Amino acid sequence: MKPKPAGKVSLGLIQSAAGADPAANLKKTLGLMETAARQGAQIICTQELFRSQYFCQSEDHARFALAEAIPGPTTEALRKIARKHRVVMVASLFEKRAAGLYHNTAVVIDADGTLLGRYRKMHIPDDPLFYEKFYFTPGDLGFKAWNTRYGKIGVLVCWDQWYPEAARLTALQGAQILFYPTAIGWHPGEKAEYGERQHAAWEIIQRGHAVANGCYVAAVNRVGHETLPGVGGAGLEFWGQSFVAGTSGEILARATVDREEILIVPVDLAKVETTRTHWPFLRDRRIDAYAPLTQRYVD
Repeated sequence: MKPKPAGKVSLGLIQSAAGADPAANLKKTLGLMETAARQGAQIICTQELFRSQYFCQSEDHARFALAEAIPGPTTEALRKIARKHRVVMVASLFEKRAAGLYHNTAVVIDADGTLLGRYRKMHIPDDPLFYEKFYFTPGDLGFKAWNTRYGKIGVLVCWDQWYPEAARLTALQGAQILFYPTAIGWHPGEKAEYGERQHAAWEIIQRGHAVANGCYVAAVNRVGHETLPGVGGAGLEFWGQSFVAGTSGEILARATVDREEILIVPVDLAKVETTRTHWPFLRDRRIDAYAPLTQRYVD
């Protein structure tokens, strides 16, 4: 399906807290999506791994039971909501591809309920309380953008947001909006010393992607302080503050730090063309000089 001509479209960012029951999390999120649609959202995006608490705080084989097939029950439920309200959906899921093969995957569903495709998270972190390499195989589908009813969008996931190469390669496929389902927060014991700088860095680099590529950026984070059974320590305090940045990196809207929230943000896709012609970074790229980017390090 070709997107409509560039124009105004409303984004719906679902910032919520997750409990221990995946079925309850799904039910709540579907309800929030319907509310967002009734409030005028046309493209709706969830936070990362919205069906569960952030289980990567430890390496626990039992957590693989949280994964599901794609297509599967969750994508079917999302497709029904998309068809009912004529909305595009971006949703982050724990994908079971095969026995022993799992991905951190975002699905894109068009406004007629068609499952357009999936993006498998490419950059997988391994840090204290973020032990994702234990669970997720790095993505093998590359960076992608999709024509939807309301515009051409790209999707990246959480740790991907720190990599300008990922944003650039997605924008080069024509993405007008980059969505980043996210689960990022503070270690409570470090918050006083590092918290402000950590959050600022997270927001700044994504705003930079909007500037460098002349596109919109929508980052959707979770909220809540999550401590998992059997995992010691103080857990993670997710910092919320989901936001949408405009084509020059300006903040168009930002959610709260500690509350569940539906952020409805109208954007004008015509500004992508305007920005890219006034700040012609894509025109002036020296693609003949970038070969070293494919090396791990230039000695």
